[in-house]
Amino acid sequence: MDERTLDAIIARHDAPAGRLLGILGEIQNQEGYVPRETLELLSEKLGVRLSQLYGLATFYSYFTLRPVGDHVITVCMGTACHVKGAVAILEALEGLLGIKSDVTDDGKLSVTTIDRKFTVEIARCFGACSMAPVLRIDGNLYGYATPEDLPVILGEYGWTP
Repeated sequence: MDERTLDAIIARHDAPAGRLLGILGEIQNQEGYVPRETLELLSEKLGVRLSQLYGLATFYSYFTLRPVGDHVITVCMGTACHVKGAVAILEALEGLLGIKSDVTDDGKLSVTTIDRKFTVEIARCFGACSMAPVLRIDGNLYGYATPEDLPVILGEYGWTP
């Protein structure tokens, strides 16, 4: 993100309450993630320690420090989903998309396909336990999901075998 764009974002968030989260949210919305270089520049401009910004960006699951794919697939790993097959869904996604799930340096599970079409993440609970297991793609919820459903679901987002 260039310095001029960052200055415009900072100017829109002058109220102390929620300022940093608002700025980080806008950066995330524009860039698709929060680049380290932008965190460093923001730290300088606001006189806020980089560690504080990094702490916010890694604490809230909304933020990511890595670029994400065109479509974000989030697999619920809450208790109900885990018990009813979420691990099998995650493993099937790995096979279909040719990825290997791994925990990132910021402690989150997030992996993006080489072509940057898909990012696979996990979440602790969607609050849709009655439809377990559940996954979400770009905000669309898929309940009672099975590994066998995935090719059709992914096909809705342009995936081809």
